[in-house]
Amino acid sequence: MMIAQLKKLFDSLVETPSGQTAKLSTDELQLATAALLIEVATIDQQFDKTEADALQSILSSRFNLTKETLGSLIDSAKEASNEASSLFQFTQLINQHCDDEEKYKLACELWTVAYADGTLDKHEEHIVRRIADLIHLRHSDFIRSKLAIRDAGK
Repeated sequence: MMIAQLKKLFDSLVETPSGQTAKLSTDELQLATAALLIEVATIDQQFDKTEADALQSILSSRFNLTKETLGSLIDSAKEASNEASSLFQFTQLINQHCDDEEKYKLACELWTVAYADGTLDKHEEHIVRRIADLIHLRHSDFIRSKLAIRDAGK
């Protein structure tokens, strides 16, 4: 049993012939993205309707999900987020399988959730900054994403 789990882990990290790491499965990418968005939405202990709507809108449009699939993804992401001891398991997947443009897009989505209720809580800003650091987002892209979303809401 343990050998099978290790083999699965190593297989997921095997490089393709071109030297690039194999692409993250769609389900894994959806779950990691949703879990990070939920972390932002719930960090201030006030997960309101505007944040829930923003979260659903982002996930639905980014992954082209049906209402049923969206609900299942959000439930799974909440559970994964609650069970996770850190953000590392989600950000590691993003780092291994996403390019700089995809990371920038994720940062914009994180800011969208953080600004959804019209106020940026210090805890929300901190968690977005922490995620940006963990996914190795360039500081200039971190600032650019924050300003783009903040200014779009004005």
